[in-house]
Amino acid sequence: MTHITRRALGLAAALALALSVAAQAEGRWVGTWASAQQVPEERNALPADALNDSTLRQIVRVTIGGERLRVRVSNVFGTTPLRVTAARVARPLSNDAPAIDPATDRAVTFAGKTEVTVPAGAEYLSDPIALKAAPLSDLAVTLHIDKAPAVQTSHPGSRATSYFVKGDKVSAADLPGAQKTDHWFQLSGVEVEAVNGAGAIALIGDSITDGYGVKPNTNLRWPDAFAARLQANPKTRKLSVLNLGIGGNRVLLDGLGPNAAARFDRDVLMQSGVTHVLILEGVNDLGNLTRDQPVSADRHAALVAEVTTAYAQMVHKARARGVKAIGATIMPYGTSAFYHPDALNEQDRAAINAWIRTPGNFDAVVDMDKIMRDPANPNRLAPAYDSGDGLHPSMDGYRFMAQSIPLELFAR
Repeated sequence: MTHITRRALGLAAALALALSVAAQAEGRWVGTWASAQQVPEERNALPADALNDSTLRQIVRVTIGGERLRVRVSNVFGTTPLRVTAARVARPLSNDAPAIDPATDRAVTFAGKTEVTVPAGAEYLSDPIALKAAPLSDLAVTLHIDKAPAVQTSHPGSRATSYFVKGDKVSAADLPGAQKTDHWFQLSGVEVEAVNGAGAIALIGDSITDGYGVKPNTNLRWPDAFAARLQANPKTRKLSVLNLGIGGNRVLLDGLGPNAAARFDRDVLMQSGVTHVLILEGVNDLGNLTRDQPVSADRHAALVAEVTTAYAQMVHKARARGVKAIGATIMPYGTSAFYHPDALNEQDRAAINAWIRTPGNFDAVVDMDKIMRDPANPNRLAPAYDSGDGLHPSMDGYRFMAQSIPLELFAR
């Protein structure tokens, strides 16, 4: 071995050690809360000037805890920059009011600065923040937005109340007189510096995962109940739950939010520490196919092929990242007056579910169809778990969904 080779190896070892030390200092980050972003529909958007020179306080519920955290500000759908001049995090006094505990109030910085400009189409992570977050606890994230982007980035189905007032009031212990909105804006994630063995379970889906019918600030979505189950089990309590459902979302076509195939990389694979993804999506593809008028048998067959191909692409991407892909079968919607499905729609659902259940197509399967259907009429939801519209589960239905998922699929 030459002197030059030995020197090169020594430098490589030193560099590797330095990188290892840096990685240890930086810590391992895992998403503990997230929401899928979209351009809000007109009825869910704030007035054009609402976020200019405005303080926006939003409350989110983390799933796993940590000693330090960081937040992700989003301008994914903005067409102009988002300028934030101040940001803070704190523990709220409750999850349904803007008051915070001042003793827990912490400044949020980006590259050491209190101000940040997020380019159009981008998301920025904050610096680490020394604030202990307990599992299943609430966090208030407050932003002063000096200049809002021309297009808002939002999660309309927050089922949580946000508060906004004019001026810079990020340090205020309360926001009396604040305007309220049951949507999230310009905020897409919270991460914690996690212990060894921690990981994130990403749930990608539609309104059923997003929590249709759940009242604001109650945290009664099925992902909420699932996160509580994980925390109650010593074998799974290091796993977070990231709810990436969008109401009305489809696998193939844009509608309410970008389609699942298009958003999979950002919403799932780019989440820090993701170890599993559970896909429960497709009923809106099935229902919208014939909602307005019948289509040919060939078009029915093409939809089945297109949906299953999209699933296969998502599974392939997940496996390439070492993420376990779990498929959830599509639940029955035979009594939905919104979609009024017929026998051909039911055949499509059965064909897609057969593909999901086929060994090897997914790494594991959660048979939501079997769990939630009426044994006496498998084309419809069980009456005990039907919200009344034939499509969305009731609160009991959401709880039953969460209780029925085998935790051994996630034990690490």
